[in-house]
Amino acid sequence: MAGNIFGQLFRLTSFGESHGPYIGGVLDGMPSGVVIDYDVLRQEMERRRPGMSEFQSPRAEADIPEFISGLFNGMTTGAPIAFLIPNTGQQPADYKHLEGVYRPSHAGYVWDAKFGFHDYRGGGRSSARETAVRVAAGALARQLLRMYGITITGFTSRIGTVSLSVLPENPDPEVINKSLLRCPDPQTETEMNALLSRLRKEGDSTGGIVHCRITGVPAGIGEPVFDRLQADLAKAMMSINAAKGFEYGEGFVAASRKGSEHNDPYTRSGSKLKPATNHEKSVSMLHLNRFLLSKKCRTPPINLENCRSSSLADGTTFASYPELCRW
Repeated sequence: MAGNIFGQLFRLTSFGESHGPYIGGVLDGMPSGVVIDYDVLRQEMERRRPGMSEFQSPRAEADIPEFISGLFNGMTTGAPIAFLIPNTGQQPADYKHLEGVYRPSHAGYVWDAKFGFHDYRGGGRSSARETAVRVAAGALARQLLRMYGITITGFTSRIGTVSLSVLPENPDPEVINKSLLRCPDPQTETEMNALLSRLRKEGDSTGGIVHCRITGVPAGIGEPVFDRLQADLAKAMMSINAAKGFEYGEGFVAASRKGSEHNDPYTRSGSKLKPATNHEKSVSMLHLNRFLLSKKCRTPPINLENCRSSSLADGTTFASYPELCRW
């Protein structure tokens, strides 16, 4: 099976299944001498950890990476950083009754078509559990980027019909981290909570949009044609389970604008150049220009009420099975 490696000079190899003993990764390309803040690493893992609210998967996992190479005395050695994350909350027996069922919006059918079998235990390799590996690797990469003045801030901008009225120019990470929904505005979060509570009572769900702002990126990041920065970002985001769309800058809104409205002329700020409007969010024809990069990723709703599934053997359609659609 190919497709488990992302990156070139800085590269993550991900492995493991949802209900196996471990998931894990190998991070290649981290330079030596980087001091790792383990408290920051734990905070990042805590943000992703399931079971933290009534709106998340109830699966309980500590999600504490065990490093087995590449670190010594709290610093990177320059060697590949390998880590394991134990699956302590897996309960494969809970999925036994789904062995002969294709769960809607899951990868079972495609895995059967490609490999001749599928892991019915929570999705196996195709489970969203795999994203814990990305978070661990990303937490290490983020500490390296901060040494160069590059900051990354992600937040929830929309859940269902509730969205931020104005996107913050400088979202406060402390406010975001205190929010269980990772929303930078308390009032909007209250409305999001109310919507999710109502949908939960109805046995339904909804989708959402996550925004990410990256500042301090130097000019020239990326390569022409196939390795443009926005192309790599899109691949990374669209490989996340359930992601259904990716935009950067103004995104699809740009299609309705005039060129004179959307154009990003350069202006001088002291001794440096920067886009006047930043509509492109600093991703130009080939490379990244210094200033600000903004992107967003859309996720779809998970249908819990009218969820139907077909058996493998005879194509029989079952009645509503909400448990089939959960993470």
